[in-house]
Amino acid sequence: MKWICCQIGARQHYAVPRALQRENRLAALLTDFWAGPIIRGLAGNWAHSGIRSLAKRFHPELDPTKQGKPKVETRGERHPTVNFQGSHLNSSISAVHSWNTRALWWEARLRRKAKTVGRYHGFIEVGHRFACAVRSRLSRDDLTSPDTIVFAYDTGALEIFERCRDWGMKCVLDQMDPNRVEVELVQAEEKRWPGWTTHPIAVPEDYFHRREREWALADRVVVNSRWSADALVQQGVPREKLFVMPLCYEVYDKHQKAENETRKSEKTLRVLFLGQVNLRKGIQYLMKAARLLEQENIHFDVVGPVGISAEAVGSAPPNLTFHGRATRDQTSAWYRQADLFVLPTLSDGFAITQVEAMSHSLPVITTPCCGEVVTEGMDGFIVPPGNADALAQTFLRYIAQPDLVRAQRRAATLKAIQFTLDRMAENLIKLEEEIGNRR
Repeated sequence: MKWICCQIGARQHYAVPRALQRENRLAALLTDFWAGPIIRGLAGNWAHSGIRSLAKRFHPELDPTKQGKPKVETRGERHPTVNFQGSHLNSSISAVHSWNTRALWWEARLRRKAKTVGRYHGFIEVGHRFACAVRSRLSRDDLTSPDTIVFAYDTGALEIFERCRDWGMKCVLDQMDPNRVEVELVQAEEKRWPGWTTHPIAVPEDYFHRREREWALADRVVVNSRWSADALVQQGVPREKLFVMPLCYEVYDKHQKAENETRKSEKTLRVLFLGQVNLRKGIQYLMKAARLLEQENIHFDVVGPVGISAEAVGSAPPNLTFHGRATRDQTSAWYRQADLFVLPTLSDGFAITQVEAMSHSLPVITTPCCGEVVTEGMDGFIVPPGNADALAQTFLRYIAQPDLVRAQRRAATLKAIQFTLDRMAENLIKLEEEIGNRR
């Protein structure tokens, strides 16, 4: 069977279409914006940040111009389609199609709605417009074979699946987060920690209903962790419809391995928190744990966009420092100088940062509310969510046993290399076989 991938943005660096491409199963990629050679050529060091960001909406592994003699068509407006001449079922990838001009307008609409009625209304609108555009393209380009699987992401799949079901095509939805379960958890934390959040979460019912309709239409729903699978079962998705597929991680820092091997720990145990600094990620419990350890030789570095109030930040103990956003180069530097990585999350669809940390030889302390990466006691520890005392006791364990960090580093490095693109490809093939067996 062949697959058609539909995605808004460069999700996971186009991991799913790339995995399928390596297995010669990708018929086409339909995405909102695809950076052509002109955009990529403009993205130098002195280019506007917006241009540099757009230039990243591309991956050479999916460039049809490198795989044959393509025919380029603009279809009457400035959103290129790159097609191979011949049937899409007889070539590796027949087309990468985007709606560049429209995508910029969609993004502007999303920003405008975020300022007025809320960003979730913007997500609904962009998802609807993108799905309608994909639906029209599939029909016009005759990409409607019953032997093709259509893969799309939540909120941007509804109108695609409605038509594909009529055409007899199989539909696979990737649900990126636990949906309503996660939102309710965050809302409960906002009540538990009043005054901490800068933007209280408010999700319209239409957003949930759109996703629920996508679940109903999908033949299978892909989630990235058992935590997400259990959450969707609570929301009415049959467990047999769910397929757990972990994310993959690729090393981009060429010097990472050598630097990991030569790194030496300082006397002070340095713990890194990297990601969105908000209640969902459990920053409140990390701060509470740090306060319990003020007399210990330990320091916490919190790196990432701060989503809690200035008053909450100001209440941090002296052994915890907020550093704000970091570039990719800066992120690598933070990993290299840390001894441990902490992810006290209350809910994550997967949390790729735990694999990224392990690729830098960092043991990970996390909760069971994310992707299953940590093996208890081998490459880190798993603590109950929302439990500052358990966090503090785990850090004390590393302080009392200095060799424990060194022992777990090797295991962490070996764990990280298991989350490969080839493993994702194997999971997608397994999913394809299950869909074929149920036809």
